[in-house]
Amino acid sequence: MEIERGEVKVNPILLEFPAEFETERLFIRMPLPGDGAVTCESINASLKELQPWMPFAKKEQNVEETEIVIREGYINFLNRSDLRLLVFKKDTREFVGSSGLHRINWDVPKFEIGYWIDTRYSGRGYMTEAVQGITDFAVRELKARRIEIRCDVLNTKSRAIPDKLGFALDGILRNDSVSVDGDLRDTCIYSKVF
Repeated sequence: MEIERGEVKVNPILLEFPAEFETERLFIRMPLPGDGAVTCESINASLKELQPWMPFAKKEQNVEETEIVIREGYINFLNRSDLRLLVFKKDTREFVGSSGLHRINWDVPKFEIGYWIDTRYSGRGYMTEAVQGITDFAVRELKARRIEIRCDVLNTKSRAIPDKLGFALDGILRNDSVSVDGDLRDTCIYSKVF
């Protein structure tokens, strides 16, 4: 796939952009080999809160499985097929959560922001700050024209983030997905266009 940059078509793998950036309180970067342990520990500490929404949280994680996922995220970031990002507190480098730019369509360009937070850092505005920072990064560095956030209609904490950040609710897809427990669920689609 090639994308247009001015008059020139460019393969996305050739795009140069930063692999890390900061917000007021956060340091956000691509996943790196070795991040599996801290990510695994964070998921396991947050299983109860993640299980209703995240298929990967059906069971306790182990470091090896999580490291594989992290290394796949690293490879995908480099080949520009998916831009997973890890979120850390800027002052202490404590791991806060995971986010990223997914379901990329470089022709538009369009991205979907997904996210989860370590329960121990929930309620402090970190993920809202991260999503705003990632949105700014996508517009500034990737020339995003559309950014989406999709979440389960019942996930009020996830829905609060696009609401706070001024994303428009484009609609609700009824019976769009299957929940972790096997029920049909509705999906909210929020967006910002630039």
